Amino acid sequence: MNHAPKSRWPELPIAAWRDTATTLQLWTQIVGKIRLVKSPWLNHSWHVTLYVTPRGLTTSPIPDGDRTFEIDFDFIDHVLLMSTSDGPERQFALAGQSVASFYTTIMANLQDLGIDVTIDEMPNELPDPVRFSQDTQHASYDADAVRRFHQILVNCDRVFKQFRTAFLGKASPVHFFWGSFDLAVTRFSGRTAPQHPGGVPHLPDAVAHEAYSHEVSSAGFWPGGGAVDYPAFYSYAYPEPAGYRTTQVRPDAAFFSEALGEFVLPYDAVRAAPDPDKALLDFLQSSYEAAAVNANWNRDALECAPGQPGVVRTI
Repeated sequence: MNHAPKSRWPELPIAAWRDTATTLQLWTQIVGKIRLVKSPWLNHSWHVTLYVTPRGLTTSPIPDGDRTFEIDFDFIDHVLLMSTSDGPERQFALAGQSVASFYTTIMANLQDLGIDVTIDEMPNELPDPVRFSQDTQHASYDADAVRRFHQILVNCDRVFKQFRTAFLGKASPVHFFWGSFDLAVTRFSGRTAPQHPGGVPHLPDAVAHEAYSHEVSSAGFWPGGGAVDYPAFYSYAYPEPAGYRTTQVRPDAAFFSEALGEFVLPYDAVRAAPDPDKALLDFLQSSYEAAAVNANWNRDALECAPGQPGVVRTI
């Protein structure tokens, strides 16, 4: 079997870097909350997300009066970089930081740059949250694991963006949600949805109501934990149409998780496939079709051929 090079789709079992993953998630929540409080609300919380870069994750430009600033995780040199549109920048090393020291350091650097910001210090969507400024327990940083995590995100970002080109309807950017610590892309049918029941741990119900105001098929990558304690791709529909969970999706390793209420494809099944990109695209497309067919989406109006570099879409 022709396996993909390990450097392209590296192995990363969650057990090997669980402490680092938790620390990193809390760091991304601090950075994401800075973007949250400085940015006007955008539908489905798209104003709070991070984006994959060739070197890590970025906020993209954040407004601050008549200037902007940006915060970047660099997972190659393992630093956090804060840059401004009027020139000054600051950076500090990620290794050796607890959540508390990360919080203190980033806030001091932003203040030094003339950026006044106050965030809610309580983590979201995590059990037993501790205020950022008081969390000295989480302080792990396995640089090699973070590098491999970044390589996985780069691969997922590339394939998710290819998948996104085959849809004419409203679709989210490919973006990283720091609350749930996953990279996601979402398609919308154009129809409104019944109010979400809420109940997400440490997340205001109003946020969930707004996020799921419209009917969706959403897919993404998650490094694992809890009911699925391994890295995996997922796909779900809201609201879930009748017949959805019994629909067969591709490839064969994919299954519907009753515990999560969504389709799951183990990352290792993609990593070991002869063509990982094709295996992932098959999962994205077939799980989307499970939602679109069972919920009677207007597929003729919403879908198109996948995009090709430099080729104008035929009308």
